Amino acid sequence: MLVLVVEPGKTPVVKDISGNLKQMQKLVEGYIEAIYPFEDKVALICNEEGKLMSLPPNRGLWDDNGNLYEIICGTFFLCGAPSDSDTFSSLTPEQIEKYKQRFASPEVFVGMDGRIVCFAAE
Repeated sequence: MLVLVVEPGKTPVVKDISGNLKQMQKLVEGYIEAIYPFEDKVALICNEEGKLMSLPPNRGLWDDNGNLYEIICGTFFLCGAPSDSDTFSSLTPEQIEKYKQRFASPEVFVGMDGRIVCFAAE
């Protein structure tokens, strides 16, 4: 299964994984959580306890108005999430390119005046 792996402070890389639970848990360093923040049939798989484990902040998720609503901590990966299946799948070549661009720039998060501010770490 072709996935896009996004590590804190790094650009995304495409990896071919078997898709078994053990390998997915190894990639995110713990129990997996699947979230669906995109209109595409794409799942973001992260460590469900990433914040509790104080994993490093990785990338932000932004709403349609450009407001930060979530920070994913630790390594995560993106994979296909077909609506007609209960298993994950490979990303399409178009999805790989779209999300490589979307997560291309590592981000840095800083607390300022009671708010969290995000900077691109280029």
